[in-house]
Amino acid sequence: MNVQIVEVGPRDGLQNESVIVPAEAKIELIKKLIDAGLVRIEASSFVNPRWIPQLADAEEVLQGILPASKKDVRISALVPNVRGLERARLCGVSEVALFMSASESHNRKNINKSITETFPVLAEAAKEALALGMRVRGYVSTVFGCPYEGAVPVDNTRRVTHALVEMGVSEVSLGDTIGVATPKQVHEVFQQLVKDVTTERLAGHFHDTRGTGLANVVAALEEGIRIFDSSIGGLGGCPYAPGAAGNISTEDLVYMLHGMGYETGVDLNRLTEAGAYIQEQLGRELTSKVLKANLAKQKQEEHT
Repeated sequence: MNVQIVEVGPRDGLQNESVIVPAEAKIELIKKLIDAGLVRIEASSFVNPRWIPQLADAEEVLQGILPASKKDVRISALVPNVRGLERARLCGVSEVALFMSASESHNRKNINKSITETFPVLAEAAKEALALGMRVRGYVSTVFGCPYEGAVPVDNTRRVTHALVEMGVSEVSLGDTIGVATPKQVHEVFQQLVKDVTTERLAGHFHDTRGTGLANVVAALEEGIRIFDSSIGGLGGCPYAPGAAGNISTEDLVYMLHGMGYETGVDLNRLTEAGAYIQEQLGRELTSKVLKANLAKQKQEEHT
């Protein structure tokens, strides 16, 4: 049984850091992630640098990693519109991700547009990307709860997901942006979404704000989902979601999946090296429990 992991740390993780990581360090991190066996990596974002200054070096990072990446590795970038798409195209990116929210308030905070106003903007970008032969992925934020509105009706998510699929996206990632979901809710949401979209075209994007991230992955697995976003070291959050802690850690996710008999193609030891590297670059301990355990074990072995 195979599970695909989409590594979002270089983008979704680092965009929420107060420290701006140099481009050369981001490139080295991505190389280490590739060496660990990850074949889907979201490297950066072409959102206006005034909004996300941590990723203002997107061109430098993509131009530094794309020529060196392996043929079977899919390097993607987030784009908000056709202007961002053009920047991505000039870098040679072959896969882009579009994004919007299931809740009106978060969409306005994040994109400065209503949900209805966002549809034509993304449709234009998707049409152009597909014409260029690019893969297009879609993100739906605040599926399980909104920091401004609270509970989000599942019909909101169905509406947005349907619109993205109509635009031609190959895959829709459903996000628990503020980490409020529980397994029961995950079951309920995916049971509704699979009425509209096949499980092969749905992904789970969970945050671990309240410690339920991995439990939610298990619930999604039970609903047939086999694609999950995660972030090295547990990096992440959302600049427009107050209190949102990091994504589920890639190390923790891989450890759990392997223990459950799933195959990911990821080498956990090399993944630990990548986590240790970015932890050192940031100068602080990251939240990944497996990273902590593996580094402690390595230190103990060095002294025996």
